[in-house]
Amino acid sequence: MDWVGLGVIIIGLAMLGLVFVLIKPLKNLAEVLAGVQKTTNKLPGQVADIITNLKTTLSSANDTIKQLNEQLGKLVPIFQVIGNIGKSLQHLFSIMTKINDEMQRKTENTMMERYHLEGIYGVMALGYGIYQRKTQANK
Repeated sequence: MDWVGLGVIIIGLAMLGLVFVLIKPLKNLAEVLAGVQKTTNKLPGQVADIITNLKTTLSSANDTIKQLNEQLGKLVPIFQVIGNIGKSLQHLFSIMTKINDEMQRKTENTMMERYHLEGIYGVMALGYGIYQRKTQANK
């Protein structure tokens, strides 16, 4: 029994020595955990503030997009008019090209190419085409 008692006393003294050695690191660990707790206690409030600001920002962005959609809705008729003008010009140029090709096919004149008079030729063909359209419309 003496040896068991002596062994228990030695283990007890070793544990006591281990406690004295670990007191300072455990105090430091307790301070660090207290600091972490203070930081995490503030976290829900900060997250709530961030979410509130985010909601406000998204709301103003939605309002801005609504205003932009309204303004673009007002511009749609203008774009439609521009599209119609483009289609009309495309049709006019198509007619001019047909008239020009027809006139060029009817009159093969090397003098036109020699003196670079194609532009004048095109204007004359346009005038002739307009004149023909007016005379056909009047009939």
